[in-house]
Amino acid sequence: MKRFDVQGPVGKLAQRTAAHPRLAPITARVMPRIDRTFSFLTGGRFLPSQMLVPTLVLTTTGAKTGQARTSPLATLPDGEAFYVVGSNFGGGKHPGWSANLLKTPQAKVSFHGRTRQMTARLLSGQEKAEVWPRLKLIWPAYDDYVARSGRDLRVFRLEPQE
Repeated sequence: MKRFDVQGPVGKLAQRTAAHPRLAPITARVMPRIDRTFSFLTGGRFLPSQMLVPTLVLTTTGAKTGQARTSPLATLPDGEAFYVVGSNFGGGKHPGWSANLLKTPQAKVSFHGRTRQMTARLLSGQEKAEVWPRLKLIWPAYDDYVARSGRDLRVFRLEPQE
């Protein structure tokens, strides 16, 4: 699978679309649905977003419903662990999956067809500051999301359960 450079023309176009105030809400509704469909059809081996940025499928327990909720997310792999950002494409509210992790940190992660049980931990300010430059390398639009949303984006580290 060819992977596009986030700094190249396709990557910059994708970021502009995802960060644009009018287009981001559409992207936020459409891309996760497309990724979930491809994940289901390929057993988690392929998501269209993976052509641009490392992407995992996170399955959390709904904070209110208790039901399983799946969310395709850009990720920064770190050995056996992953970092994910609650950007919600720059929307004014934190994404539901982040509230789910705050209530129930145990989750399931599918990455490149491999599924594992993980435990999530919300990063402190210092930890987040240390990893933020690496996160921006995989998706530079994160700073645009912070500016537009006016909120502190939650960053989680997902680590394999023992």
